[in-house]
Amino acid sequence: MLSAEARPYIEASVPVLREHGVTITRTFYKNMFAEHPELTNIFNMGNQANGAQQQSLAAAVFAYAANIDNPDALAPVVSRIVHKHASVGIAAQHYPIVGRHLLGAIQETLGEAASPELLSAWGEAYGMLADAFIAEEKRLYEAAQMQPGYMREMRVVSVRDESSEVRSFVLTSADGSVLRSFVPGQYVSVAVVLPSGQRQLRQYSLSDAPGNNQVRISVKREAPGAETPAGVVSNWLHDNVKEGDLLRVTPPFGDFNPDTEGDGPIVLLSAGVGVTPMISALNRIVQVNPGRKVIFAHAARSSAFHAHRKDLARAQEAMPQLEVVTFYETLSEGEADDSQVHEGRMQVSLLPEWDRAVAKVYMCGPVGFMQAQWRDLVAEGVPPARIHREVFGPDLLDTLQ
Repeated sequence: MLSAEARPYIEASVPVLREHGVTITRTFYKNMFAEHPELTNIFNMGNQANGAQQQSLAAAVFAYAANIDNPDALAPVVSRIVHKHASVGIAAQHYPIVGRHLLGAIQETLGEAASPELLSAWGEAYGMLADAFIAEEKRLYEAAQMQPGYMREMRVVSVRDESSEVRSFVLTSADGSVLRSFVPGQYVSVAVVLPSGQRQLRQYSLSDAPGNNQVRISVKREAPGAETPAGVVSNWLHDNVKEGDLLRVTPPFGDFNPDTEGDGPIVLLSAGVGVTPMISALNRIVQVNPGRKVIFAHAARSSAFHAHRKDLARAQEAMPQLEVVTFYETLSEGEADDSQVHEGRMQVSLLPEWDRAVAKVYMCGPVGFMQAQWRDLVAEGVPPARIHREVFGPDLLDTLQ
């Protein structure tokens, strides 16, 4: 528990972090990478380049300060972050480095306003958070029977285009050993060495049901945007990886676990490449309970951008109570006559009816998509406790309620 001496300084930091949080985190990363360039092999440098990681850390620090006495609010955030940390190999020895540079960035940004008492309070608060992360990450590493940073060689056994921009890669162990099992919704980290010599890690959801000692990942080619660079790793995988190649991959992590083993109704909502964990969940339900009532709704720019349509068609053949609804921003010829296809963004009001008090709802996609669906679901009477979502990358701390 935070000491009585430190508490008022942390509480007083909330408005300061609102104003200066991003400046603090930019300074933090700049200084830390200058002193420890080896850490660029762990951190996502694409998110560094577009500023997303700095924004995310600022939000994390703010959320921690604002909820210092509300562990229930922080618990799901801590769970998501420790799974992400385990997937990239964060270890106990990294935390003192981060703490020292975080306090240094606060002092550098705030100047004389960063009194010794304020820095001492943040040192104490950071130590508490670091201890919580270290303990949870140790538990995950022990459960996976691995040391931080462990990766295994996996062989690519097939490559297939799932849409105009999503390509799937089916992987198995290079040495023929048995893969660790996973649950739908989890992800793995894939390591690549770029032409510059820099090693980078990216997380990809497992996009098929477990089985056959294989896993499948589906990678979206990230084109450059108006304010964002091209996806360095996703493009490298699309351009270079072929059947028979070897990739270094972590065991599965992630705490987004749709209830695939139950028998109650379930609603799966996705947009874009967010379809990947939902297809994994759906394919698992096909295996264990094909008679289950499932609503599967997906949003994409058009049918050309709709990944894993073949998986969905196979599930429809096997599941008599599967109801599929699709939303395309642009309809192709003939799609306007399909009662399962709607033009425009996803609307909860256009989904089939379900028992709001019984069904669990899971969603994955861009943050804006999930924010809109969350609001609409709650407005339609879905209890917030029955809504679950997966958030990727630096938006792990996004609060949707």
